[in-house]
Amino acid sequence: MKIRHIFLSFFLIAFSVSLSAQEEQEQKSQKEERQEGHTNQNKFRQLYQEFATPNQYRTASGAPGPAYYQNTADYEMDIILDDENQKIYGEETITYTNNSPEELTYLWVQLDQNVRAKDSKSPLRNGDGMQPVNRTGSIISKYVEEPFDGGFKIQEVKRDGKDLPYKINQTMMRVDLAEPLESGDSYEFSIKWWYNINDHVVNRGRSGYEYFKENDNYSYVIAQFFPRMAVYNDVEGWQNYQFWGSGEFALPFGNYKVNITVPADHILDGTGKLQNRKKVFSKKMLQRYERAQKNYDKPTFLVTEEEAIKNEKSKSKKTKTWEFEANMVRDFAFTSSRKYIWEMQPVKMGDRDIMAVSIYSKEGNPLWEEYSTKAVVATLENYSKHTFDYPYHKAISVHAKNQGMEYPMICWNYGRPNPDGSYSERTKFGMISVIIHEIGHNYFPMIVNSDERQWGWMDEGLNTFMQYLTEQKFGEKHPEAIAPLDKYPSRRGEPSKITSYMKGEQDFIAPIMSNPEQVHQLGNNAYGKPATALNILRETVMGEELFDYAFKTFSRRWMFKHPTPEDFFRTMEDASAVDLDWYWRGWFYTTDYVDIGVENVKSYFLTDKPTQKGKEMLAGYGISDPSKLDAIYVVEEDSEEFNATMKKQSALENAPTLKEYMLDNFTPQERRNMEVPKHFYQITFTKPGGLVMPLIVKYEYKDGSSEQITYPAQIWRKNDQKVSRVLATDKELKSVVVDPNMETADIDVSNNSWPKKEQDSEFERFKKQQNKN
Repeated sequence: MKIRHIFLSFFLIAFSVSLSAQEEQEQKSQKEERQEGHTNQNKFRQLYQEFATPNQYRTASGAPGPAYYQNTADYEMDIILDDENQKIYGEETITYTNNSPEELTYLWVQLDQNVRAKDSKSPLRNGDGMQPVNRTGSIISKYVEEPFDGGFKIQEVKRDGKDLPYKINQTMMRVDLAEPLESGDSYEFSIKWWYNINDHVVNRGRSGYEYFKENDNYSYVIAQFFPRMAVYNDVEGWQNYQFWGSGEFALPFGNYKVNITVPADHILDGTGKLQNRKKVFSKKMLQRYERAQKNYDKPTFLVTEEEAIKNEKSKSKKTKTWEFEANMVRDFAFTSSRKYIWEMQPVKMGDRDIMAVSIYSKEGNPLWEEYSTKAVVATLENYSKHTFDYPYHKAISVHAKNQGMEYPMICWNYGRPNPDGSYSERTKFGMISVIIHEIGHNYFPMIVNSDERQWGWMDEGLNTFMQYLTEQKFGEKHPEAIAPLDKYPSRRGEPSKITSYMKGEQDFIAPIMSNPEQVHQLGNNAYGKPATALNILRETVMGEELFDYAFKTFSRRWMFKHPTPEDFFRTMEDASAVDLDWYWRGWFYTTDYVDIGVENVKSYFLTDKPTQKGKEMLAGYGISDPSKLDAIYVVEEDSEEFNATMKKQSALENAPTLKEYMLDNFTPQERRNMEVPKHFYQITFTKPGGLVMPLIVKYEYKDGSSEQITYPAQIWRKNDQKVSRVLATDKELKSVVVDPNMETADIDVSNNSWPKKEQDSEFERFKKQQNKN
């Protein structure tokens, strides 16, 4: 039977001025508020106060405006990797083009390696205290050993052979210009520098080396290794916020020519196209490379494990120079070691082939040989489906212990088996997930180039959301990899997995729209919560079709450009016709949480005999004699006027005048199509949580049937704490469950059911867990 849902009417519809008791109380409350005076705090108000005014650079639709611009930085570099002393030396020439409408009197250059300088303020930015238990290495590094001497050693800054004045302020260097750089003009200058490479296994850091004592070898993952231009744009001017360690990078696009000199027995790859393959490859490697380009079924080894083990022992004193060129990239990174195994597999992308590449030492096997390239392929395919075709010619996954970091075309990923080659499911899924995540960063922020220094969630959150979708697809495509599980065990993305964070101590939670340096739990804040918010938006609020179209629109609008959060928010609404200001405000600008429940359920029946409550209500409207009205009255099951026969009869039998009305106003055919309900249930829902969300309700009936209804979030627009709905049905209601499939990240499900379900105490849950163990 099709069930009809209607608002409960308590008085005659013939009167145009009709108010429910709830609305009456609401208006009374609003009137009292107006008397006191208040500002608009409705959660469905538009985000005009939070958003910048649209302009010629960024439009109200979320698209780049007609005057949108971005400056560019081109680099030519000669790099030497000193494998004997773990140092890196560089000379670079930067050509900076000012496409802005303003003249620039100075340039800002980022020196991110200075975060590890001896005089760095970064280690001093957080509070400290003596803990009851510490790692031995932590005590030594903090209080005993000499601090690592990191940071750029700037040897010269020149233009046309003459010294340029500059000033270093922590991780930023201002280069002063003799004459302003006019709009449309370019400026060329050079920097010579070197620095000590850090041990990223011991001292952390996004790049550095790992030392292998057993064979006296190093593996290098090198990034943030050269002075890089800061971004100048219409939003920030110069983005010269210091690099403290948590907030990542804001970088302009440009073209790169990079020559890297390393020991001759090293295997090296990095951002860009290798220009001198015939010089640096052996004849065997060249043959394998040619074969790899045609083998779509599985990876082809350019360097096998056996060859890598043999290569570890060579220790050549000669050098090779690897030459790369990259166009329209925002950064450059590379990896180098004599320990590397190297494999690649082409992926079809329209009429192009993209090379999925894995580079790893024997310490990564057998895990890396089995899953790394599969994860790269899955990422390229699924991300491209939801955004745009991957525009570069390769994507490289590099094995680096304890690392997870991304750069254009290349990334470092952890996931190391035990020395005997065994590994846990946690290690396996952790490795696959981090590869998907870091390869995915090629899309956000390497191409959709957001300001990571200010808005960490714009790359991490969008990417973690896409990671979740890709992990689930990976599980479908490779069921043997996840068996005996039914689906991939994603760590983030599912609503239930963010509830413990959202209901936590508010002193340690910040809104998503916070600078990464100012939050306590960066993983939850910038990765988990925005990814969950987007997943709920796609699955529950907008629907997949509308969401996917809007998300793809945003991604394509802002390819190779610099979007802001507002550009994302506006585009998602503009391309879908879904008003989402309430959603952005709640999830991104506040630390509110979701908590929606059932307060009570009341059963009503209809009669044409005047009831006491009915007469009182009509009297309030000046109607003293209800007998003159052709009215229907409502009787609550628990009231004195209720009798058991009402429950057994239909509404027509309880109220004969209702039957007469139907006979007079509808044809026999129309009446045959009507189903007059026996039961009217008023269900009152409550919302202790601050976040407004769709109200998802499952109704179960005593005949065993059920139905699920999603009321839009706008149901809370006039009362943010409580709302009632009426269910009119022939069936007797058995239960009501809010959010039955846990779609909304509800932090407290104890109030989600009617009748209320008994909840185990903490002690009972502990006992059950002990019994399982």
